[in-house]
Amino acid sequence: MITEKRQRIRYIAGDYLATSLAWFLFNIIRYTQIVIPQGIAFPSFSAYYSIPPVIQGQIFFPLLMMGLYYLSGYYNRPLFRSRLDEMLTTVSTAIIGSVIIFFLALVNDPIPDRASNIELVAILFGLLFATVYLVRFSITAYGLKKITRGKLRRPMVVIGVNNEARRLRHRMEAIPGRGHKVIAYVDPREDGQGENHKEVFDGLPVFTLKELSSRKETLGLTALLIPEGLSAGKTADFSEVLNRLFPLDIPILVSPSSLQLVSRLQNLGDIAGEPLIDICSARMPDSTRNLKRAGDLAVSAMALVLLAPLFAVLAVLIKRDSKGPVFYRQERIGYHKKPFRIIKFRTMVADAEPSGPRLSSEGDNRITPLGRFMRKYRLDELPQFVNVLRGEMSLVGPRPEREFFIRQILKKAPYYSLLHQVRPGITSWGMVKHGYASSVDEMVERARFDLIYLENISLMVDLKILLHTVNTVIKGRGV
Repeated sequence: MITEKRQRIRYIAGDYLATSLAWFLFNIIRYTQIVIPQGIAFPSFSAYYSIPPVIQGQIFFPLLMMGLYYLSGYYNRPLFRSRLDEMLTTVSTAIIGSVIIFFLALVNDPIPDRASNIELVAILFGLLFATVYLVRFSITAYGLKKITRGKLRRPMVVIGVNNEARRLRHRMEAIPGRGHKVIAYVDPREDGQGENHKEVFDGLPVFTLKELSSRKETLGLTALLIPEGLSAGKTADFSEVLNRLFPLDIPILVSPSSLQLVSRLQNLGDIAGEPLIDICSARMPDSTRNLKRAGDLAVSAMALVLLAPLFAVLAVLIKRDSKGPVFYRQERIGYHKKPFRIIKFRTMVADAEPSGPRLSSEGDNRITPLGRFMRKYRLDELPQFVNVLRGEMSLVGPRPEREFFIRQILKKAPYYSLLHQVRPGITSWGMVKHGYASSVDEMVERARFDLIYLENISLMVDLKILLHTVNTVIKGRGV
């Protein structure tokens, strides 16, 4: 049986071998067009290929291209991919790789005629595209063949036990050549019990949300389907269902309806013939997602190294300023509603919340003198670079909150559930435009800015927010 992991390994191995072959063939052409015409003393191609620069190129170039393939997002979703997207991704990475190699290696080739160098770049592009795309096409065709024979399925469950859920199941399974297979229904009620509870519906088992959570790994689910009847119901009820589905980290596909919760954040699922909206993933291309994560890793690692002396100074000052630990750890809710412990420099007195969660406000006497200064210049946020390295946060993303306050926010703004589509950030558009919140109403107001960020997420938007944040820090507007 083909699994996502196995298919990804096939693509990675195929890309590496194809790229290595393309570079080897390119060196043969390079040898015949440069070495022989220039009269360079190599008795044979094998002698030329044994020199260190050529050997290093054979090792380095495929690895460089593998990095580009990863950043392009090609390996993010290895199953059921679009043939058009596959071709366009292969073309773009081949162009970028060829241009990089030109400036790294070919520009110094001893060719008097620069037009010949351009010709070599074109040849390299052609070899890269032809070999890599041929291998990818073959692997994809193999997967499609397995789908046709019924050996590869996309296991799904439908949320709901009514006629709308039944109709959605049969429409999905009727789409040819897609491998959709609904294996169960899910009762969206809290415990799935009561006089109307069904153990079996439409010939399939009915799970509770709790049972779905415990069985998701063994079921190998690829999507959760929400029919229009549920998504068009009470907004609060739908929001509660979403809150319980997000932590499963499985794509949630919703039939479009008049519900305003998803009307603006539409990310069409790759479902031929059935209009569905993926509300589990932000409208962000796989390439942007990977580049964003690569940037997070690079910047946070560099920041932790460069800021180490400042960390040491602040640690000493915090210990001298008040009793208590240097760092403050608190559980927050992150990507797909997964809890994590955020790390900050302590800015309040120890045990600042003896009677339960409480937001800070202007003039809060729990904030230490040094803590007030650190908040003004956002210095207390710096340890969160560790959370970024761990993959719990991003440099830019919605502000992570505590479960206690999230429950209150959802009562006033059910759309808040959508903010868990991406990793929370050290800074955000909400923090830039609104700043710290001292009440639930202010949290709701700040969440509106973060929702705008989700609608416009891109690397340029992230850069803009980072520049605004730097300006806020320099001017001491953090409080």
